[in-house]
Amino acid sequence: MEPVYASVIAFARGLFALQGLRCTITGAENVPTTGGAVMAINHTGYLDFALAGMAARPSGRLVRFMAKEQVFRHRISGPLMRGMHHIPVDRDAGAASYRAAVGALKAGEIVGVFPEATISRSFELKEFKNGAVRMAAAAGVPLLPTVIWGSQRIWTKGHPKRLGRTRTPILLSVGTPIPVSRRDDPELVLLTLRKAMTELLHAAQEAYPPLTGDDLMFLPARLGGTAPTPEQAEQLDLAEAAARAAGGSSGASD
Repeated sequence: MEPVYASVIAFARGLFALQGLRCTITGAENVPTTGGAVMAINHTGYLDFALAGMAARPSGRLVRFMAKEQVFRHRISGPLMRGMHHIPVDRDAGAASYRAAVGALKAGEIVGVFPEATISRSFELKEFKNGAVRMAAAAGVPLLPTVIWGSQRIWTKGHPKRLGRTRTPILLSVGTPIPVSRRDDPELVLLTLRKAMTELLHAAQEAYPPLTGDDLMFLPARLGGTAPTPEQAEQLDLAEAAARAAGGSSGASD
């Protein structure tokens, strides 16, 4: 175990214990014990990085996450991210991070990717970018469809943090690995990945304890919740992007 990563894992486990988080992992056996893989993860909350890595721990693996470059420049998080060998992403010039990720995959690492790129305000799957598929194909490694459900209740975009002892259930699901090669049509593979993650997400939502009252804000409109619809969420994202471009801010971003 790497000392920096081990320390961060110990801290995170202690924090989650204090919060009383109840994490259930299904499909952990789908995480390979050796060799590279791209772990493709849905994104509903700011703690998804820490939580998704737990799905690989039963196999004794560490996940190298791709994260926005700003996190690596922070005086506290930067040294930790570099110490854990995560991969910085410059969204305006992503070629270097892509090469770094493919290199890590070929070296036998598991690389964690959020195909939606940003947090989903609707808590449904957003449109996927194809970087995860392209990296898996270039490195000749499988995709691991992975879903988190429940993390949005702790800390997500547009809502205050709930970091106390909430005893929030968290479901982590890893699907059957999807083999990828250079000969495959990346768009067809992307559709296969999205289908697998949709099925995992819907199964997790069905298995989750019912949400009522104020917690309905964390439930998709499709399921009777009061979260924005995907169309409404897209408009909120566009407004936030416009505010940033104008030099303003409309809240936390990811």
